[in-house]
Parts: sequence; structure tokens; C-alpha cells
Amino acid sequence: MPDNILRRVTACALVATTAACATPVPTPRGTPHADSATIRADVAFLASDALEGRGTGTPGNDTAAAWIARRYGQLRLSQPFPGYLQKFDARSAQDAHLGATGSRATQNVVGILRGTDPAVRDQYVVVGAHFDHLGRSSESSMDPGAANAIRNGADDNASGTATVLELARMLAANPPRRSVIFVAFSGEELGLLGSRWFVENAPVPLTNVVAMLNFDMVGRLRDDKLIVYGTATATGLPALLETANAAGGEARLKVTGIGDGFGPSDHSSFYGKDIPVLHFFTDLHDDYHRATDDSDKLNAEGTARVADLAHRVTRAIANRPARLEFVRSAGPPAMTGNRQGSQTYLGSIPDMAAGDVPGLRLTGVRAGSPADLGGLKAGDVIVEFAGAPVKDLYTYTDALYAHQPGDTVKVVVMRGEVRVPLTVTLGKRGG
Repeated sequence: MPDNILRRVTACALVATTAACATPVPTPRGTPHADSATIRADVAFLASDALEGRGTGTPGNDTAAAWIARRYGQLRLSQPFPGYLQKFDARSAQDAHLGATGSRATQNVVGILRGTDPAVRDQYVVVGAHFDHLGRSSESSMDPGAANAIRNGADDNASGTATVLELARMLAANPPRRSVIFVAFSGEELGLLGSRWFVENAPVPLTNVVAMLNFDMVGRLRDDKLIVYGTATATGLPALLETANAAGGEARLKVTGIGDGFGPSDHSSFYGKDIPVLHFFTDLHDDYHRATDDSDKLNAEGTARVADLAHRVTRAIANRPARLEFVRSAGPPAMTGNRQGSQTYLGSIPDMAAGDVPGLRLTGVRAGSPADLGGLKAGDVIVEFAGAPVKDLYTYTDALYAHQPGDTVKVVVMRGEVRVPLTVTLGKRGG
């Protein structure tokens, strides 16, 4: 997930409706379940030091792509590109900023499971996740002081890639009516480059794509809480999601649906092409974009539960009598200020599921951070930063990145019903 996560996440939450109001999702007899042991092994390989963090255009990234392609072959998926590899040259603004004017040769990995119904098999559900990470680069990392340490990206996004592979296995065991395209994207950390290339060079007409499901950072399920973005991108999606979740019985998750289809991962490229999207996410953690995001911290059982829910959702969409009805929203807010690559650091941990709260609710603060030293606490809602009103994640990051490390600013929070003014001295990432 790119480092601009705080400035691209919507501030509008849409909680899914109750199962009682929804049409049951037909579940085929003998439906397979996700295998947590396989997910654990897949993440362990993708996030091993041997692949050196899978940076776009590196040998480790190429090795991961070839490995994913072999897995597609074992499932006998159709090849829309030779060897399943959709090759492209990645050119990023980040590289240009650093003076690198060339491109990085890389590839998406694409396989197609043909649907069973001749009437709708030429319609497609796209199931995707990015498999690239930061490699040894400290650019966009949260630990630049670690220099060229390997940043393995077990959660970001070996977990999503392993989930897509499990979904491919489960769906291939009993194909749905519509066809399913499985995509492992490269270049996401450089600015969604792989998904943008895919939608501009898709192997099927985009008008035939009925939905896109994206998985980015689904490996750290905590307290059964799952965030799903895009629930307002098509009519009926909240009810469909809730019904699929209810079908999990005792394994059902605590799902928060957030309506916006634009966001900091590859689903945004599809929503920009008028395609309904759902993006599955188990939230941020302290290892995000750090060399400590390793496979031993994976919650494989939790990831399997996310995959089981996603399997039911995918199958429900692929088997519907009619296509989902797309809902268009306003485009993502214009970005102001110099945010790209900003090293200004507060140490706040936003509550990504609190989109209905005016301001920025914190789920916690990092120990020893400027936020911690300044007195901010979990549950606080930031409503003002350095004199600027904070209404949501966008306005918060605008205000934060308008300042430099070392600046002393006043932060006003709501602590329950009490308005509390605090003073913090901003730090530097990795400092």
C-alpha cells in the first residue's frame, strides 16, 4: 500500500445493512475453505529475504512473478498473456524526483478462470492484489534510518497475494457462472502503476468487467475487525457483503463498510473506469513500510477467514442474475501541499473505520512519538492542527505536511465532550 495512505482514504463510512434485509447467497455443496497453512507458506516465500522485498524491476520481483505464474498454471487458468505475464515498463514520479529518468521492466501476472454459463461467461469479476513492495529502498519507508535493509512486506502485500492465490484455488474447484480474472499487480508502491497499466491494456473489454475485488494488507486481523472500502460503488453491495459475512456463522467478522471507491490501492484504478469495487483491509500497524513487516507476524488464520468471506462475496457477484449497478461518486479530493515524500512525523495512528466522526479519531499513538510526548491519547479526535480545522483525514494530512520536523504546533482534540488544547513538537520519520 503506498505511503500516501492517509491522504487518499475516504472520510465517509457506510455500515452494511442487516442480513435480514438481504437475499441469501447460494453456497455450493462442499464449498472449500481457505487453507491457513498454505497462506502461511505462501507469505513466508514471498516475504523471504531471498526475494529482497520484491521491489518493482528487481530480480526478486521477477522471481515472485514467475512463481505466481506457475501457481496459475497448476490451476489450469487460461493465459491472456504469454506465460501469464503482462509485461510493461514502469515509470514513476518517485524515480523521476530522485533523478532516475529510465523505466523499470516489470510485469503483472494475469490468469482467467472461465465461467460455466455461456450467457454470461464473457462478463468478468477481477480479483487482484499487488505483489511488489519496497525492496531495499528507504524511499516511502517509515524507517529511513534502516537504510538499505530488506523490507519484506509480509502484510504489504504478500498477504493479499496469498489471498488471491487461495481464492483462485477455491473458485477453480467449482467455477461460477461468470469468468474471474486473477491479477497480481506490480508497481503499486510506485503509484498504482500495474493496475493503471492493466485497465489501459486489459485482455477483455472493460465494459465486460462487472466488479473488482482488491486485497491489500489483510494479514493482521485483530479483534475480528475487517474494513471493506467501496460499499457504495454499486447498489446492493452492503446487503450482499453482510449476507456473505453472516453465512460465515461463528467465523463471521466485524465488518465496517466504507463507501468510497477511490483510495490508496489498486481498486482505485478500476473505480476510475466506472467499475464497482471492494477493497479488503485489516488496518495499519506499527510495521507498515518498515523492515519489521515479516512473515512471523502474520495472522494466517485471520487471513483465511478474510479469504473465506471474499470467496462468498466473489461467488455471489459472479453468480448474480444481473450485473451490479454502478454508482458514481465525486472524484478523490484534490491534494494540496507538498505531501509526497514528506518526513514530518507526529506518531498518531488513525482509526480508519471512524469515517463518520468529524475530525480525525485516533486508535492510538506510537510510544515515544511527538504525539505521545505531547499528550495525545487513543480515542482523541483531532479537530484542529496549527490553527487549521481538521474535518477528516484529508485536511489533517494537509495541515501536517504543511510543517517541517522541529516545528512546534498546537493541536486541539476532543476528549469525550471536552475540548483539549495540546502542544507538540513535530519529529522526523526515522529520526
